[in-house]
Amino acid sequence: MDTYDPFAAGRFPVGTSDATAHDPARQRDFPYRVWHPAGPGPYPVVVFSHHSGGNRGSASFLCTHLASHGYAVAAMDHFEVVAADLAARARQDAQRDPSARQAWIETVLINRVADLRFLLDHLLDPGGAGDLPLDPDRVGLAGHSMGGWSVLATVDSEPRVGAVAALAPGGAATPRPGVVSAPLALAWDRDVPALYLAAEHDVPIPPAAVREVYQRTPASKRMYVLRDADHQHFMDDVAEQHEALRAMSLPGEAAWMPGAMKPIEQLCSQQQAHTFVRGLVLAHFDATLRGDDRAAGFLAGDVVAELAARGVPALAQT
Repeated sequence: MDTYDPFAAGRFPVGTSDATAHDPARQRDFPYRVWHPAGPGPYPVVVFSHHSGGNRGSASFLCTHLASHGYAVAAMDHFEVVAADLAARARQDAQRDPSARQAWIETVLINRVADLRFLLDHLLDPGGAGDLPLDPDRVGLAGHSMGGWSVLATVDSEPRVGAVAALAPGGAATPRPGVVSAPLALAWDRDVPALYLAAEHDVPIPPAAVREVYQRTPASKRMYVLRDADHQHFMDDVAEQHEALRAMSLPGEAAWMPGAMKPIEQLCSQQQAHTFVRGLVLAHFDATLRGDDRAAGFLAGDVVAELAARGVPALAQT
């Protein structure tokens, strides 16, 4: 039997396709992208949810990796990106009435769950994903930051989800100043295996905040922390994203964040971060959606040592 290696690229070439899905209930068009393997189906489905301020291509490094291992991976531009007209109006209203900001945040959060359920409906509807043969019984969600919040919140109301991977998710009961306050209910009525990934020096969502959500999760779960990493290490173009945020002047309660961030030279590399995310997320979905005993054995073993052997410093949360 071949040695199981979730860190290596898969055997399938990966294609991408962009399309738009119209939601008649909200009268909005939602652009989305699908990464698909050039291999036999039906494919397990993973939907990725981007961070606040991101877009459907924000974590292509992960989506491509999963697709190379036989998954169909989809990501959309979320409501707050598509509804730019409403977002601009909300910013203007917030300048006159501070309560308008909270109203907009609540609108965004409600729509984020609706977005993911809508995209699943669209993809799994006959013809929704074109000619791609998708397996409706093997569905996973992954997301970063607000996207991590989104996938965890969606499990409350979406029975098709069989596993989730949350990368530095929001949703803690007591978030840091400037971070959206949206404590997760985690009202799950079944076991949805969950993988949590955190970054050691994450300024807005530190490991303690992720750990609080992890400990409340009523399901099978694992959590790992990437050493010497910050919040942007879960995105494409890590150094560019990190330094751009560090150079910003953020408004209100978030003003402290850029000054608290370490220079990128003091943090781990993009290669280390992407290796960490790609390997652990793939192993999680292989074990849970595919029932792959090799993946389950990998996760039951010394994952931290496996990462160290690849030059990736990490910790396991027990």
